[in-house]
Amino acid sequence: MTARREGALPPHWFQILLALADDARHGAGIMQEVLDRTGGLMRLWPGMLYRNLRQLETAGLIVEGPGPATPEAGNPRYFRITAAGKRECAAEARRLASFVAAARQKKLLGRR
Repeated sequence: MTARREGALPPHWFQILLALADDARHGAGIMQEVLDRTGGLMRLWPGMLYRNLRQLETAGLIVEGPGPATPEAGNPRYFRITAAGKRECAAEARRLASFVAAARQKKLLGRR
């Protein structure tokens, strides 16, 4: 069971979970994935990232685990999304998609 309130995930939690949705990553990998995906609009600084990784872990949405068989220099910590994390991330994606659908219906966005 997660410890978050009912409703939306904080945007940085959603982005971190998205970064982990398809593969385990270390902190720098998460930061780069989010930066690239958001076109530079969201930058996760190390202090913010690791504080939120602890909160996500406490909430049961991610776990720290082993990295690849040949870890990078410095033996970075790797994180993986849990089944609960995937459910929460998917629920948030559906919630956001409903907003986009409403904006399209109001002809604020083009059809794709």
